[in-house]
Amino acid sequence: MTTELHPTVLLVDDDLTITHRYKRFMENEPINLVHVDTGEAALRHLQQATPAAILLELGLPDMNGMEILKSVYEQKRNCAVVVITMVNTVKVVVEAMRYGISNFLEKPVQADQFIATLRQALSSKKISYPVDFNTIYPKKTRQQYHQFIGGSAPIQAVYQMIDHVAASQAPILITGENGTGKELCADALHKESKRADQPFIVFDCGAVPKELIESQLFGHVKGAFTGAHSDRQGIASLADGGTLFLDEIGEMPLELQSTLLRFIQTKTFRKVGSDKLEQVDVRFICATNRDLEVEIKAKRFREDLYHRINVIPIRLPALRLRGKDILLLAQTFQSNLAKLEEKPCRMFSADAQEILLDYHWPGNVRQLKNVIYCTLLTTTDENDTITGEQLRTTIDEKEACEQYPTASERASAVQEPPPQQQSLTVALKSGNTLRSLEEIKTDVLFKALEACHGNVEKTAKSLKIGPATIHRQKLKWKANGCNPSF
Repeated sequence: MTTELHPTVLLVDDDLTITHRYKRFMENEPINLVHVDTGEAALRHLQQATPAAILLELGLPDMNGMEILKSVYEQKRNCAVVVITMVNTVKVVVEAMRYGISNFLEKPVQADQFIATLRQALSSKKISYPVDFNTIYPKKTRQQYHQFIGGSAPIQAVYQMIDHVAASQAPILITGENGTGKELCADALHKESKRADQPFIVFDCGAVPKELIESQLFGHVKGAFTGAHSDRQGIASLADGGTLFLDEIGEMPLELQSTLLRFIQTKTFRKVGSDKLEQVDVRFICATNRDLEVEIKAKRFREDLYHRINVIPIRLPALRLRGKDILLLAQTFQSNLAKLEEKPCRMFSADAQEILLDYHWPGNVRQLKNVIYCTLLTTTDENDTITGEQLRTTIDEKEACEQYPTASERASAVQEPPPQQQSLTVALKSGNTLRSLEEIKTDVLFKALEACHGNVEKTAKSLKIGPATIHRQKLKWKANGCNPSF
């Protein structure tokens, strides 16, 4: 076999003694080795050809090796890079990781370590470039807002809504699926309001036994009931002057809703066991993951209470509708949790990023954080990246395997359409010209949705893709003025 068929490895190092040693390490490896001793020579070589891997000494005589990393990164060259440095400092590692680098060798390097790192780099030739969110989001987009993280259009609309209504004294109802950040939204509303320097008190209506809700909410006097050995303030008093956040208000027992309605209307209450009427100045924010209109029809929630708390509605978007925010959140969680657990900060491989974007995240941001945490703790220190397979294992295994087949399974799915889609025909040509793959994929999604009568979950299962892929396409259609009837 000729050397032309072997992968090319570019060695960039000006120390001839060390270079000779590295060459001895690699003499039995099936590679085509090219050696240059300056950064300028390395850049000239990269202009002519892209090697499979680069062994890069950062301390070059004519430039900092980081300039070569920057060039490889900006030109998105499909090659792996192993950074060789005298001191593997945190500063060097962090700066190199900005350019997608995860392989490092610290001098002096032993032969077995050198070869193992090189083989690993060659086996994972494709670099998973970190997502540059500055190019994804429009200029002046806020990627963080109080404790929220994200710059997608749906979450930007939430930021703008908070800006507009935070100063109001009107009650606000925050709705959304579990894990979408309703308490974060309430906290942001409080911090943007004129009450920001006053208390922000949270009361979870679903976490307190119904026989204790009145006592917890309004307080009680000594002797009001068995065990009431002294007077006690309720959270209504603690929130005086500030904001009272009633979380999971849909869980409030029906028999107590009239008491709560009176409190919200008048801002007055009586402690349990007392005849004294007390008044507070509070701003009410409520939240629920329930459809309160359905609860009203089922006679589990009072309609008058609903209209009282729903003066200003804010709906939080599900994570699956937030696009690249998923990657930004995942990277942020990974970085913060790695620091907390004193573990190396890892990047997500290309297939891991694909799974993060395509998974439907029923538990939303809370579930994403838990998945990243679990993956961080169960990934061995030898692994430089978080792979798609590791994510598939961490996410509910049965569901993950159903939703996210392997690449070969995807290829098979393309070759053999699902039975219910067998009758669908998609034109490969427009006149005498082949259509783009993007056009064909869009056509397939459109026809599949038609066949499934607009049912996203059914369509996703039939095509063996994540529901988020379909939701993103529907948003594109809407943005382009296309509003299908299905």
